[in-house]
Amino acid sequence: MSGLDEFGEIARLFRPLARGAEGAFELLDDAAVVPQRPGYDLVITKDAIVEGVHFLEREDPTLIGRRLARVNLSDLAAKGAEPFAAFLAVAWSKRFDEAGRAAFAAGLGMELKTAGVSLMGGDTVATPGPFTASLTAMGWVPAGRMVRRAGAQPGDRLMVSGHIGDGWLGLAAAQGQLGDPDGYLEGRYRLPTARLDLARTVLEHATAAADVSDGLIADAGNIARASQVGLILNLEQVPLSLSAKAWLLAQSDPAAARLALASGGDDYEIVATSSVALPGFTVIGDVVAGHGVDVRWGDASMDAGVGGWRHGLA
Repeated sequence: MSGLDEFGEIARLFRPLARGAEGAFELLDDAAVVPQRPGYDLVITKDAIVEGVHFLEREDPTLIGRRLARVNLSDLAAKGAEPFAAFLAVAWSKRFDEAGRAAFAAGLGMELKTAGVSLMGGDTVATPGPFTASLTAMGWVPAGRMVRRAGAQPGDRLMVSGHIGDGWLGLAAAQGQLGDPDGYLEGRYRLPTARLDLARTVLEHATAAADVSDGLIADAGNIARASQVGLILNLEQVPLSLSAKAWLLAQSDPAAARLALASGGDDYEIVATSSVALPGFTVIGDVVAGHGVDVRWGDASMDAGVGGWRHGLA
């Protein structure tokens, strides 16, 4: 570490990310104090990423830091929360030399600063295994108003923001399995966008919401399960980017191809339900009495399987 111990490295790399926040104590203590905001609840979420599992092996450390921030901020956006603070845990693998660690911190800091987030504390360790990092992100919502997965009611419409399927196609492009002349799809996978621009809309108008990390169908299913309702999801209405539409035209079975796009994950858009139209969202179905997600192609129901990524133990 060029003569720097853990404390020296924290001071050099991560203290600037605290941005002088009250309660962070310039990262000189082994704990932090989170100040209260009268009339608000503190929303807390946590996501971890592992090299070779959640991002490409040998990825640019700057992009890893940026991605870690964004996948966590995506969860806050889907809850209608205003980002506030974060705690970091990072396990450096052997490939992260001093320059690599600095690049990771710079990427993370770039995204946290843009979102108005202060780093309040955390821990750094070394690992003989793959690089692993976890961020605990916090945000404010007016008391009692966090938008949960539960809350969808029959009669609501099912909606999703942005485009779906680019993350799945982007992974294939990054692995050399798919042509991507302008690099758009690969960019969507390697550096997804957290939809903080839609957090206020979600807070004010959504009855339920979740971010689309594991696959649109799977994450919509989480809403159905928590809300104890059924969802009708029309594949033909799922919004696609121009790049995804071009890929779709080359597929022999459009129904199966659209099902794959809606199951792939890594889009980090927001799937929501509401009784009114939401700016920035596309209506893709309805909330009905019942349970689970009825995936439709035209008038026919399709077997969607699990509809996305299932987390489990090896």
